[in-house]
Amino acid sequence: MEIDARLIAQTILKGFNKHYRIFLDITREAKERFEKCKWKADRKASRKRITLYSKRVREAIEALHQDFDLNEFDETLWKQVKIEYLHILYGHKQPELAETFYNSVFTSLFHRRYYNNDHIFVRPGLSTDYLDDDETTYIGYYPTRDGLTRTVRQILQLNDLALPFEDLNRDVRRLVNIIKQKLLPQLVFRKHFQLRVLKSLFYRNKAGYIIGMGVNGDQIIPFAIPLLNNENGRVYVDTLIHESNDVANLFSFARAYFMVDTNTPSAVVSFLLRMLPTKSKADIYTAIGLQKQGKSEFYRDFLHHLKHSSDQLEIAPGIKGMVMTVFNLPSYPYVFKVINDSFPPPKKTTRQQVKEKYQIIKMHDRVGRMADTLEYSYAAFPLARISPELLAEFEAKIPSSIEIDDDMLIIRHLYIERRLDPLNLYLADPANDAEAAMLDYARSIKDMAVANIFPGDLLLKNFGVTRHGRVIFYDYDEIEFMTDMNFRHIPEPMTPEQEMAAEPWYSIGDYDVFPEEFIRFITGNNELRRLIRQRYPELFDADYWKSVQEDIRQHRYRDIFPYSRRIRFAHKEP
Repeated sequence: MEIDARLIAQTILKGFNKHYRIFLDITREAKERFEKCKWKADRKASRKRITLYSKRVREAIEALHQDFDLNEFDETLWKQVKIEYLHILYGHKQPELAETFYNSVFTSLFHRRYYNNDHIFVRPGLSTDYLDDDETTYIGYYPTRDGLTRTVRQILQLNDLALPFEDLNRDVRRLVNIIKQKLLPQLVFRKHFQLRVLKSLFYRNKAGYIIGMGVNGDQIIPFAIPLLNNENGRVYVDTLIHESNDVANLFSFARAYFMVDTNTPSAVVSFLLRMLPTKSKADIYTAIGLQKQGKSEFYRDFLHHLKHSSDQLEIAPGIKGMVMTVFNLPSYPYVFKVINDSFPPPKKTTRQQVKEKYQIIKMHDRVGRMADTLEYSYAAFPLARISPELLAEFEAKIPSSIEIDDDMLIIRHLYIERRLDPLNLYLADPANDAEAAMLDYARSIKDMAVANIFPGDLLLKNFGVTRHGRVIFYDYDEIEFMTDMNFRHIPEPMTPEQEMAAEPWYSIGDYDVFPEEFIRFITGNNELRRLIRQRYPELFDADYWKSVQEDIRQHRYRDIFPYSRRIRFAHKEP
């Protein structure tokens, strides 16, 4: 019996439509969670939303197997299915996401030898331009026509929160003052100067962000206004974020995903790309919780870069790890990580445990301190682009993870992260600000602790530095939850023999941690050691770590702002 290609296409699209409907339901509930201070529920919802995609893909595959005989791959049939899928996508509000869903279903249905790039949407099949014409994504304001104070008030009242402002007049005055002090002196207004503001608030953690940009001819001025809940039934403006790098940092790969209510995500992405020129499509889709689309955009960009470059993949600079083989393409700002086949002592972990640790970070609030990862299966690299040294490293460290297919090397499972300067190498360069980096390293450890993550291994090689000088943790094989650790003071010796012993004379459990010893792992530079001890003495005190644990257990979430505390309005006037 002939199989109807259009029915197959409709079944796949039905699976995607269900996925995005549930995705939006969870996203839209962020408004209520913010209004009612349901911070614990918000974290749970973030984790749930990440797991949705794979469940819907499995459901779609089950539906296809139930309704159609797809045991044998029919190339003619699937070429027609792809064409039919494009036909029924016409007019769809999320065609790019639906195409990625199709790719996921198809590549899960068949062994990779049955498909090539002709069978999936490597390039977009449909344009996403102007999809929001029926229902605009943003609103334009004209402060030179309507007045700055009135415009600011209108922008604050754009949101549909059920909560009143704590003091709307005060917040308007604060915003107008900072605009006059910091922004207006730098502007020469062009005709029809406009402020464009996205309709939907961007929810994350304990804040809702108004996101917008000023358009002054060809000049773009990005801004964000964080709204916070005072936990007494009212909201207030915390600050105005207007420096380009600070706004871009809100969308960092080291932060949790935003909750953004949108039927046309491509329109939101286009808006953000214009105001954040250092970000890619992959960055933005991932930042708004559509990480599968982020993976598709990354893959397309990487293929494009390979075709327009000639350098070779090589072993990444820095100290080699015992758990991962890490390589990069020097001209491309990412690193590729593959779990080694075996781990030498003293490592006691397993391959599955390493995968679980990376999944924990994917699901967790990364508080701007832990790098997000893209995870791929059966990734293909041209053999001609792999250096002899790297190929030898693969054969020695990860033989079970690779296979060669004609002129391609296939890696069965790998992680991809944004490339950072390893902190140990960064500190070795006298041109860099070592003191600033070490202080931020200390802050990163504290930030992760508040998020219930203990790095396990505090060695500098496991941390990297961004182009803005921010320290990020990126090696997860030894992470543990803070609440699982046992922070202890080193016991006082009872005898001279104990005092002089070369090895600890007291028992140490698997989860015992002695913060007094942290300084040994930080740096051999005595000046930097003194600086850390002076600025952050609590890091070496077990009682501090116990207090953080207690806050986590009692669900008292300490605030970690994705912007400097110095710019908060609360610090500027009583």
